[in-house]
Amino acid sequence: MTIHKTAIIDKNAIIPASCEIGPNVIIGENVILGENVKIIANAYLENCEIGDGTIIYPFASLGTAPQDLSYKGQKTKAVIGKNCIIKEYVTINRAAGEDGAITKVGDKCLFMASSHVAHNCVVEDEAIFANLATIGGHCHVGKGAFLGGMSVYHQNVRIGEYVIVSGFSAARMDLPPFCKADGRPAIMHGPNTIGLKRRGFTPEERKNIRDAYKMIQARNHTLTETLKLIEEKYPNDKNVMRIVNFIRESKRGIYLSRCNDLVDEEV
Repeated sequence: MTIHKTAIIDKNAIIPASCEIGPNVIIGENVILGENVKIIANAYLENCEIGDGTIIYPFASLGTAPQDLSYKGQKTKAVIGKNCIIKEYVTINRAAGEDGAITKVGDKCLFMASSHVAHNCVVEDEAIFANLATIGGHCHVGKGAFLGGMSVYHQNVRIGEYVIVSGFSAARMDLPPFCKADGRPAIMHGPNTIGLKRRGFTPEERKNIRDAYKMIQARNHTLTETLKLIEEKYPNDKNVMRIVNFIRESKRGIYLSRCNDLVDEEV
């Protein structure tokens, strides 16, 4: 174990011998580090679990109290997965709510400088937050999603898997899986074709996703009717069905245009 002499570490912190703790790091109460965790310098941790191989850069703050006035000191935490990269000034708050609630981050995520994960969020594996990307409380970010620099997301928003959002966008409604989105408000503009290709989606899979989005954005029917038509056309396509189910389960709705919320009352 390598611990710099200037580090301040709570006596009950669990730190394996393979970890490296740099200068001026503060590790407070209720911290558990996995194997080969590296904390470079000047970071602050409390009430969190950090997975194996994660690297934490200077001035990151992890597991700190939620920015929620309803929080009254309940025993909550942040759980961060394996092999994540957490760059300078990143903040990941622990959960609000009842004892045992968590903010959860998956494996192999990249948080660029000054990005923020609020209380009770779930960020799935391989998500990327560019500089200053900020999600409000109770957001859900799907696997492999890319949130552009300085983009912001309202509380309870869901970002589907492999979504890519351009920088300086703002979303207060959900963004379905596999799409690319841009703007204030963030509006989907068809599938994330390049990202899906890089992730190994086959030409047929990409075509079906593209066709499903064309049907949605054509707006020839109500949303309920459109989703039913898509379901009938691609009953065995798991990716298309993820889009259909995501929209059906949406509580905040989705945007198709700057003046039109795509959400039917009966959905």
